[in-house]
Amino acid sequence: MSGNEILVGYDGSADASAALEWALEEAGRSGRPVRLAYVFEWLTVAGWIGPGVAPGIWPDETARRQVEELVRKAAADASAAHPELTVTGEVFDGPPALVLQERSAQADLLVLGTRGHGGFGGLLVGSTAVAVAAHAHCPVVVVRGEAAAGGRSGHVAVGVDGSDCSLLALGFAFEQAAARRVPLHVVRAWHPPTGQRPPSGPEAREAAAADRAELDEPLARWGATFPDVPVTVEVAEGHPASLLVDGSRNACLVVVGTRGRGGLKGMLLGSVSQQLIQHAHCPVAVVRER
Repeated sequence: MSGNEILVGYDGSADASAALEWALEEAGRSGRPVRLAYVFEWLTVAGWIGPGVAPGIWPDETARRQVEELVRKAAADASAAHPELTVTGEVFDGPPALVLQERSAQADLLVLGTRGHGGFGGLLVGSTAVAVAAHAHCPVVVVRGEAAAGGRSGHVAVGVDGSDCSLLALGFAFEQAAARRVPLHVVRAWHPPTGQRPPSGPEAREAAAADRAELDEPLARWGATFPDVPVTVEVAEGHPASLLVDGSRNACLVVVGTRGRGGLKGMLLGSVSQQLIQHAHCPVAVVRER
């Protein structure tokens, strides 16, 4: 597989189709090739789950041909609708999360729907999508069907708390805003440690100013690279997940890192990322270091 392609988890479901459409739009901006990846999941030695056909005995060559035809047709239809793009499809065997994680090492971007059916049935919000976002070797975009249509206009939003992961997310968000020619909205949430009362008056203003000042250097650095991107900054008291979910209503994309400050080093995915995958009103990009 090419190292600059957009990989799409595809199984013919409505959410996978929304993910494919998002990937095609992204490819139209970047010129990157798109590869559809269908993953068989063989649950037992006697049976399997796959869309569009009845359960069969493994290995079931008829079922395999049906799936290959499903992927071939989807790739052909996408190519016909976007003749300027290179679109291919491939069928893999194995657990969807593990296969997609492995294949992401050769991709620039991995795009997923939140729910599949049949052989992709494990791709549900809070399970496989979270696991893939936590372990993929490239940025992961999760697209819900109901969020896809409303996510084509508006600004790019990004959550930044000063952690290494969030600074990677900031760079990705600048790139996306520049490619889309839309503004970038940077969100920095602050709240007192557990058990402490929130500051008020001058103390609250000082805390907000200190958090805002911490953003100056990375914003200046990325702003020099993308000088045409208008940037607004919001520093607000509250939980970052709640602020970003609310902010996603008018956004075309919300971007976060896999873990922020305070996360355990071995955590699969931070709570903010998980909540956005489940509740955001637009597609969510989760960015981690390769």
